[in-house]
Amino acid sequence: MDRRLIRDLDILTLQLFVAICEEGTLTRAASREAIAPSAVSKRLAELESALGVQLFSRRANGMVPTTAGQTMLHHSRSMLQNFESVGIELKEYARGIRGYVRVGANLSAIVQFLPEDLSGFLSAHPDIKIDLVERPSRMILEDIEGGGADLGICSADVGAHNLSTTTYRHDRLVVVVWPEHPLASLAQVAFRDTLDFDHIGLHASSSILARLLTSARQGATPLRLKIHVPGFDALCRMVQAKLGIGIIPDRAYEVIGSPLGLRAVPLADDWGRRRLQIVHRGEPTLSPAAKLLLSHLASVESLLA
Repeated sequence: MDRRLIRDLDILTLQLFVAICEEGTLTRAASREAIAPSAVSKRLAELESALGVQLFSRRANGMVPTTAGQTMLHHSRSMLQNFESVGIELKEYARGIRGYVRVGANLSAIVQFLPEDLSGFLSAHPDIKIDLVERPSRMILEDIEGGGADLGICSADVGAHNLSTTTYRHDRLVVVVWPEHPLASLAQVAFRDTLDFDHIGLHASSSILARLLTSARQGATPLRLKIHVPGFDALCRMVQAKLGIGIIPDRAYEVIGSPLGLRAVPLADDWGRRRLQIVHRGEPTLSPAAKLLLSHLASVESLLA
C-alpha cells in the first residue's frame, strides 16, 4: 500500500470525501465544509492517487461514487464516527470521568435487574460512565464479537459462540393473564396447555419468542400469535385488554404486570427457568472499568442469595 495513504486519510480529507458523496458536486461540498473548491479538488486527486482507484464518476449533473467510492464511503463514515466517539469519551475524562464501559443487554436484564445492580455499582464508582443499549440476545453476541460493546448480557439460550461467559442472574418465565382467565387460578401451567389460547408475542428477535415457537413446533401444535409487541409493558397492556395471554420473566411481571392487576402463572416446563449470562471477548481485552463492572455483575446474585 502506498505510504501516502496514511498521510492522506486525515479527518479533513474524510470529511470532504463524504461531503462530495452527499452533496454531489465539489462546489457544494466545498461550501458545506467552508473550504475553497480548488482545495477540495486537490485533496480528492491526492486521495485517489494514494488509493490507486477512481472514487467518482464525473457526470454532467454531478459526481457519483464508483463501486470503490461506495466502499470508501462506508469506511469513511465509520472512521469519522469513531473519531467522534473518541472526542466524546475524552471530554468525559476532562469532566472527571475515569472509565467508560459499553454494555449491550437484553430486555429481560434491563427491566428486571440492571437498574438496581448498576445503581449499586455507580454509587461505589461515580467516576465510571456506562453506555447501556438494549439489544436482542443474538445481536448482543454479534456486537461483542465485532467490538461494538465491551460487555453483553443475554439469554444463555443463544449460546456464546467463542466468547467468554459468566453467569449473571436466573429468572423464571410466567404466563400473564387477566384475573378472570381460565388459567388464572392455577398454581403452575405446562406450556402445551397454553396453546389453546391466543398469545401476545414479543418482537421477532426475542429469545423468549424463539423458545415459545420451538416448543410449540416440538409439540406439533401451532402457537396462536394474535399480535407482536416491542416490549413487556406493551405485552401486559394487551393482556389487560384481553387480546391474549403472554409469557414474560417473573420479575418483569412484578414490575409491570402486577400493578396492572394481572395474574402470573409460573410455567411448569424446565425451559421456563432461564439463565442470563454476561459475555465478553476475554478479560485481557477489558479496560479496568469494564473488569470492575464484570466483577460486580457476576457477584450480585450470590450476594442476594
